[in-house]
Amino acid sequence: MANTTATCPPKTMAATSNGVWQGDVPIHFALPLLIIQIVLVLCITRALAFVLKPLKQPRVIAEIIGGILLGPSAFGRNTAYLNAIFPKVSVIILEVFADMGLLFFLFMVGLELDMAQIRKTGKQALAIAAAGISLPFVAGVGVSFVLHRTIAPDGEFGPFLVFMGVAMSITAFPVLARILAERKLLTTEVGQLAMSAAAVNDVVAWVLLALAVALSGTGKSPAIVAWVLLCGIAFCIVIFVVVQPFMRWVAHRSPDNEPVKEYVVCLTLLGVLVAGFCTDAIGIHSIFGAFLFGLVIPKEGPFASALVEKLEDFVSILLLPLYFASSGLKTNIGSIHSAQSFGLLVLVITVACLGKIIGTFAAAKASRVNFRKSLTLGILMNTKGLVELIVLNIGKDRGVLNDETFAIMVLMALFTTFMTTPLVMAIYKPARNPVPYTRRKLEMEDSKDDLRILSCVHGMKNVPAMINLTEATRGMRKRTLRLYILHLMELSERTSAILIVQRARRNGRPFFNHRNQADNRDQIVAAFETYEQLSKVTVRPMTAISGFEDMHEDICSTAADKRTALIILPFHKSPRLDGHFDSTPGFRTVNQKVLKHSPCSVAILIDRGVGGSTQVPSSSVDHSVVVYFFGGPDDREALAYGFRMAEHPGIKLHVIRFLTSGLNGGTDDHVSIPVRASSMGSELAEIAKLEASDSRYQFSMHGLDQGRQRELDDEALGHVHLKAAADDRRVTYEEMTITTSPLEEVVRLGSGRAYDIILVGRSRRPTPFLEKYVRGRAEYAELGPIGDALMAPQVRASVLVFQQHDPVLVAPLPNIPDGEAHSKALETSPSSKALVAPSKVDASSSPDDNVRGNFESSDLDEHATGKSGGSSSSPDHLV
Repeated sequence: MANTTATCPPKTMAATSNGVWQGDVPIHFALPLLIIQIVLVLCITRALAFVLKPLKQPRVIAEIIGGILLGPSAFGRNTAYLNAIFPKVSVIILEVFADMGLLFFLFMVGLELDMAQIRKTGKQALAIAAAGISLPFVAGVGVSFVLHRTIAPDGEFGPFLVFMGVAMSITAFPVLARILAERKLLTTEVGQLAMSAAAVNDVVAWVLLALAVALSGTGKSPAIVAWVLLCGIAFCIVIFVVVQPFMRWVAHRSPDNEPVKEYVVCLTLLGVLVAGFCTDAIGIHSIFGAFLFGLVIPKEGPFASALVEKLEDFVSILLLPLYFASSGLKTNIGSIHSAQSFGLLVLVITVACLGKIIGTFAAAKASRVNFRKSLTLGILMNTKGLVELIVLNIGKDRGVLNDETFAIMVLMALFTTFMTTPLVMAIYKPARNPVPYTRRKLEMEDSKDDLRILSCVHGMKNVPAMINLTEATRGMRKRTLRLYILHLMELSERTSAILIVQRARRNGRPFFNHRNQADNRDQIVAAFETYEQLSKVTVRPMTAISGFEDMHEDICSTAADKRTALIILPFHKSPRLDGHFDSTPGFRTVNQKVLKHSPCSVAILIDRGVGGSTQVPSSSVDHSVVVYFFGGPDDREALAYGFRMAEHPGIKLHVIRFLTSGLNGGTDDHVSIPVRASSMGSELAEIAKLEASDSRYQFSMHGLDQGRQRELDDEALGHVHLKAAADDRRVTYEEMTITTSPLEEVVRLGSGRAYDIILVGRSRRPTPFLEKYVRGRAEYAELGPIGDALMAPQVRASVLVFQQHDPVLVAPLPNIPDGEAHSKALETSPSSKALVAPSKVDASSSPDDNVRGNFESSDLDEHATGKSGGSSSSPDHLV
């Protein structure tokens, strides 16, 4: 008995222990126990998020479920565990940390909302928001009568009625933004309406919740409620009249391209805490003060984004999951045990879903939105998540909701949020009919048309190389190169990623302020706009914000929309001074998938300093370029790009054709593999296995006419002879016979300082002597054998690895037909030579949504007429 008494935790917990060697049990002290609780919460919620990720569920679902599992509904049934890990004396400490995290999270939610743009919300979004609040609120009031008479007879009915109405009518704005961003719906009409309506819904819901909190006070006198409301209104007036101008002045103290000063951050965080204290003292809740303070922070400029970046990791990763844990400790699913309770659970879920969906659907239909979009809007607006839990927890803490009602409402929030993504994916599938075009590779270039190139960049480190490469490629013709720049940004779990998405949308009320558009331009856009002004190249900057797993869809669909002949991708590694590279593995996956699905030719740039670290003026361009030619379509594409570069007076082009002793002049330098008869479906099944791996090169001989390939190689090299004879040493040609490994030979040649840029093919159709030496393990299979060899640290030249577009080898994206239908598309395409481009863009296939909402009208005219538009420096945004 003495030992049992000794192991029981004390009634009041000291902060830290003296250590196990002095007889203390660490988990009986506040700080070690809190550390254990945080570790347990993070491990469980992150594990659940990993399990639910294939189901496309937002992380809040995993955090809600994790909180429930930690509480008395699951693990808490073991009293030994509950008393050891979550003893009652520690719960108050856990809740204080959780509420602090919630305080700053609501501050960040306020940062996401722009009141100036909410006031400009169109009548359509306002009508949808009003219907999406009023009908569910009335339905919640109706359900409150049933619940109050059955399982919640105690407590005052007035606050209970308001809490139930708010809980039914609220939409979780942060969760909705995450779902729309991940499903690439933010730029669609549905996404814009949903975000605008949810923003209005959020503000109204917080006002109603403040009213409910005021009504739920312990004071019995109506005068107390009146004083609470009057003080709350006075606080709002002070915030908007006094604090907002002051914070605007503070924000202007943080100019663009400079870090926010420490004292400014300190002053802002102090303001969050003071605002939270004031609303708590008034008798509302501290989160309202933090939310309102975030609301008045200026959204233009870098100030708001810098604040979010400083807070989001600590708040979202460490503190906010503790709020789900504290909610889970209050949730006892076991309290729903009778048939009546299960019936009430079904009733609450049904009324919540029908009220929100029908209200939003009816308003959308009245606003002339088609049936499918209206239904999608209703489902999206039914998203609950964290905001619902905040409402329920306040009601539980105020004694308005008992254990059984609280558990029912938590399950309702979990169900409605869980069903959103699957239903939206099933009902609303944005798609578009791709615009057929013939110029999908450089080898078939027509000099009378603009050459369109899509260059992708990861950050500022890629900008000088892309600009200098473009300058060397444009030649001296007039208006013959149209460059599309796609800034690739990862859509992470961070709040700042959602802020970036929202501000990147075009015409996306309430988050894009056209008056401050110039202030929001990033350095990448500014760099290319400056280049456009100094050159004859038409440049159109764009932004793609996606997860690494589906970023290739944005790249491929953009290339198809813009009818580009070439996609240039940066290699996923950046050079160091010692010749080795630093890696960004996520972009390697993107490159591999683009190579598989691209609607046009692709080049991967291994940048070792194309023209140096700054932009090179046209008059100063002086590059020696070499093409390593082994034969085949990919090598011919590299040669075609070399011809394009050779038009610039500052470029010297050297072409080396590799031969082997024993082969007669290269006439037999193609693989003699008979083409077996097979259906298109079986060929595509074989092609589906060609996705880039980390250990094998991709070779394919399907449908290859060996004789025709030799003719095309000889024809391409014939052009080289003509250029070499006419260009007076600016274009030179050499045949090199090799007796050793061709990989060793290209590395030896590349190790010299004679060339600045090396152009090679990916060699999917290898020559026999090349195929003989590439049976070993590949380090970078996506580069092909020659490009992989040129990754050697002794090679100092930049390398461009080309893959020529081949409609037979293109693996269609999910919304493009495959098998025989895919083959038929090849045969019946208006281009007669080109594959109908696989694409997936954020526009509905319905007639009224055929307009590509993520591109400007000038480009829409191009698609309609097939002509080039004028120069424009306004950035497009693809989300």
